[in-house]
Amino acid sequence: MAIDPVTAKLIAKAAIKAATDEEARKKIVIIILIPVISVLLILTMFTYIITHPLDFLSTIFSGNELTQVTEMHNDFSLDQNVDTTDSNYKVSYETDYSGITFSNGSTKVVYFNQADKRWADIPYGKTGTIGKSGCGPTSLAIAVSSLSGKTVDPVQISKWAYENGYRCEGNGSYHSLIPQGAKAFGLKAEGCSTSETQRIVDALATGKLVVAIMEKGHFTKGGHFIVLRGVTSEGKILVADPVSKSRSDQEWDLSLILNEASIHASAGGPFWILSR
Repeated sequence: MAIDPVTAKLIAKAAIKAATDEEARKKIVIIILIPVISVLLILTMFTYIITHPLDFLSTIFSGNELTQVTEMHNDFSLDQNVDTTDSNYKVSYETDYSGITFSNGSTKVVYFNQADKRWADIPYGKTGTIGKSGCGPTSLAIAVSSLSGKTVDPVQISKWAYENGYRCEGNGSYHSLIPQGAKAFGLKAEGCSTSETQRIVDALATGKLVVAIMEKGHFTKGGHFIVLRGVTSEGKILVADPVSKSRSDQEWDLSLILNEASIHASAGGPFWILSR
């Protein structure tokens, strides 16, 4: 049937109003959703960065740059700075350890202590001292002096480490100090994992030394380099702890050493077998 002009006009107005209202509703929904979606995307991005930091950095860096970033991440995750209020540090800081050696392993080991009063306050890099953050250079000095036949003290190793880029400012030393420093001072260095138990024992039994990077436990509250210097007939591990003579005089279960070795180690660690 025919629709009169007035009715048609009313219908047209109603249709236009309905369409306008629908567009308004869509605009309102979009205005509300945009910030919500933006916040969700930002949160997702930050969650990904926090949970997958190296994957994220791999989109920015490549090759040698990514290797350096990975090592920095691993090294900064374990603070090697010693608590100067710790009783072991206090005892060491007041002591001169000249002439101390260990002869109860397969190799006679020259002992150095990073907090030895002769060099505890000597700078290591721009932001630390040998006493506070020099466990890496001191451990390497123990190994080099014991295996090479030439005495190289922590001051010399610290200077070399800083000049060659192995000082991790604000922390301690990059893990690569051990294998690269060992080679620079005439030793062979082989990385070793926590699963290679027999390899570690065999190395110690045949007169080699093993530098280990430890994490929170019996040796440190953060990160700390020590030297495994021998194995007893009962299978106990002998160590040279560069901040504690008392811990160096003890015998340790291999399982404890393995459990507390750093799972964050880079540069082939957490163990490095050093030999002539």
